[in-house]
Amino acid sequence: MVPLLLGISLISYAIIRFAPGDPSRLLVDPEHATVEQFASLRQELGLDDPLPVQYVKTMKALVTGELRSFKTRQRVIEIVWERLPVTALLGGVSLALATTVGIAIGAVQALRANSALDEAGTMVALFGFSVPSFWLALMLIMLFAVRLHWLPVSGIRPIGAEGWNLFAMAPFLALPTVVLGTGVLASIARYTRSSMLEALAQDFVRTARAKGLPERSVVIRHALRNSLLPVITLIGLFLPVLVGGAVIVETIFAIPGIGRLGLESVFIRDYPVILSINVMVATVVLVGNLVADVAYALADPRIRFG
Repeated sequence: MVPLLLGISLISYAIIRFAPGDPSRLLVDPEHATVEQFASLRQELGLDDPLPVQYVKTMKALVTGELRSFKTRQRVIEIVWERLPVTALLGGVSLALATTVGIAIGAVQALRANSALDEAGTMVALFGFSVPSFWLALMLIMLFAVRLHWLPVSGIRPIGAEGWNLFAMAPFLALPTVVLGTGVLASIARYTRSSMLEALAQDFVRTARAKGLPERSVVIRHALRNSLLPVITLIGLFLPVLVGGAVIVETIFAIPGIGRLGLESVFIRDYPVILSINVMVATVVLVGNLVADVAYALADPRIRFG
């Protein structure tokens, strides 16, 4: 993981630095700042050093926790830590909801293959695959917030409220969670259906039924459990998708999370914050894949004892 993270950080830093734009001209008023002030700011930010030197200094500061934002001069770790719980809560709830509902839809489709229920599930999945996140978010806002006045349109908690009261935050997270989890739900439903259809046709399922086991036990303990391996892989791969989708969702719903922070940092060319977010997301993805590998053994004993 360490060499992979170093490679990701190197590529990310190269892309960030070669992108057009000068942070020094975005952080001060170009109409009133002098050439000397621009030069002094660039020197203060370390932008005059050779790129390899800038990269080494940036990574050293990132590892030690002393990397600071160009805009606020606050430590990046403090900025990210302040925003991280919001994105983690939004992504975690979205992933849990999408996984639960997606597996349920896929399993029902497999058990009622080629029926009207199966066709309805397919239409739901196709909608999830096809609809753009920003369009779905705007339509849900128009329906539930503007016309029906059932749900709030922005923020994560009532005005003046503090803390993490999930009951108070639930109405604010409802629409963002649906938008962020729709695409994930569609993929999990399709993979579950395909994998479970294959499992239901295996000999061990027929043997379980021949032994007289209850149908519920056959479906849940044998067919569904053995069909979860592709779904586990999919869940691990969807972690970066959730973070990327959070950029759109958090911007539209004015949620102060990591996605919105990354977008704001791109606009002002805040290189330390952008790089820190990229490395953090890469770490989450690698850890997620590791957790998925461990979950394989829990879902399939053949892997654990192989």
